[in-house]
Amino acid sequence: MAEAACGAGAGMAAGPAEEGAELAAVIGATVPTGFEQTAAEEVQEKLGSASRISKDRGKIYFEVPARSLPQVHRLRSVDNLFVVVQEFKDYQFKENKEDALKDLEDLVKNLPWTDPLKVWELNNSLKKKKTKRKKPSLQSTASKEKLNEDGEEEGTDQTDASKQEDCAQNAAGVEPASSQDTEKTQGVASQNAGEEEDNEQSDAKDELQTGSGDEPMAGDGKPGEGEVKVLRFRVTCNRAGDKHSFTSNEAARDFGGAVQEHFQWKADMTNFDVEVLLNIHNNEVVVGIALTEESLHRRNITHFGPTTLRSTLAYGMLRLCDPQPTDIIVDPMCGTGAIPIEGATEWPSCYHIAGDNNPQAVKRAANNICSLLKKKENKESSTSLGIPLDIIQWDICNLPLRTGSVDVIVTDMPFGKRIGSKKKNWDLYPACLMEMGRICTPGTGRAVLLTQDKKCFAKALSRLGHIWRKGQTVWVNVGGLHAAVYLLKRTWERAEEKRSFW
Repeated sequence: MAEAACGAGAGMAAGPAEEGAELAAVIGATVPTGFEQTAAEEVQEKLGSASRISKDRGKIYFEVPARSLPQVHRLRSVDNLFVVVQEFKDYQFKENKEDALKDLEDLVKNLPWTDPLKVWELNNSLKKKKTKRKKPSLQSTASKEKLNEDGEEEGTDQTDASKQEDCAQNAAGVEPASSQDTEKTQGVASQNAGEEEDNEQSDAKDELQTGSGDEPMAGDGKPGEGEVKVLRFRVTCNRAGDKHSFTSNEAARDFGGAVQEHFQWKADMTNFDVEVLLNIHNNEVVVGIALTEESLHRRNITHFGPTTLRSTLAYGMLRLCDPQPTDIIVDPMCGTGAIPIEGATEWPSCYHIAGDNNPQAVKRAANNICSLLKKKENKESSTSLGIPLDIIQWDICNLPLRTGSVDVIVTDMPFGKRIGSKKKNWDLYPACLMEMGRICTPGTGRAVLLTQDKKCFAKALSRLGHIWRKGQTVWVNVGGLHAAVYLLKRTWERAEEKRSFW
């Protein structure tokens, strides 16, 4: 097994594409915390595979034939994808740090690498050829992260005070810069709950968004005819739990050293071909190989705002309200348009209306819609029919929509942190719920609302219980903040008419 794995690692010239029909893969996917069940339902619906929801929140696992990889990348509810090398449900860590790390090192040579590496190579052969990936400046990356409200990365959903979590990116021979739980390694920044790996921003996310943009495929022969390209790799460790004697940096460093020795690959923190994942959650250990180089949630948005919502979270919210053909779906506080754009893409038989009181937000949303239209036109050589979506600037408390004319309302309400204030929310929330109740169809209308200001929302809802009944509540993690998604049902009670703008 070791010889076969080494051979595959060094050259991997055997053609997995031909074997793709027989090759099966266990896929791990990171999803927005709280929407694991939604993601599992989508996998069942679109791929016909049953999913297992991990104890480590924000992850699901499912098995598919390797030939289904393009469909896997088109899932709307998943952020990052990886192929599982092996999973240990009850791994017994030694109490002594050196012994525990030595066990991780020894694990490498006993893992079944061959098929997962074939899946990784097949994944690369399917991805669209991209130009050499651009490295954004530190400033632009930082600004994008600051603008992204929901900047979680795999394994960073467990940020409770009772837990200890850290994530490190490391490889053989790289010493950690500090011994703290969340360290920076030489040439590599650790991932925290509030930041997301953002090495590249690419608009080419149509079919597959995987592997390094400039990476050669194994056995590509770029260095010269007959010469085997030595693969570059990085190990990323995501660790959650307070009973480990080591940090993620130490685990990544030692595991990475063993990977390097086993495959004779070259360690490279930034221009890597293979990203090996070591996910440790209490006693659960999963070793995987990354199939995405940046989160799939960035698929729709090119113009970011101060609180841009992840497309994957927007999809989960929309699925909660079960849109039906011909439904009119409104996002009255659309920001950069993540929710209506996701809705129009996935539910084109509904009509989507987006609006915001901020002209800058409306402009950003319009730009994002234009980018999506251009992408559609590029994909479809014939003239595009457009998308069923309109954007308007309006006042949330005085909407220019007829009473009872809307089937579904889906929106991300102001948290009172980056936009507005908690004090303003005490007036804003009841007024919003009242106006939403007016435009929503009595009896059949529904609303899915995301907020972190749960106390204020509960108070507003109690005042308007005659119009809205609370159904399901999904607890989610939004950029490290504990938020809630509420599914509300519109009662048969008539709402107060507004005639001031007619």
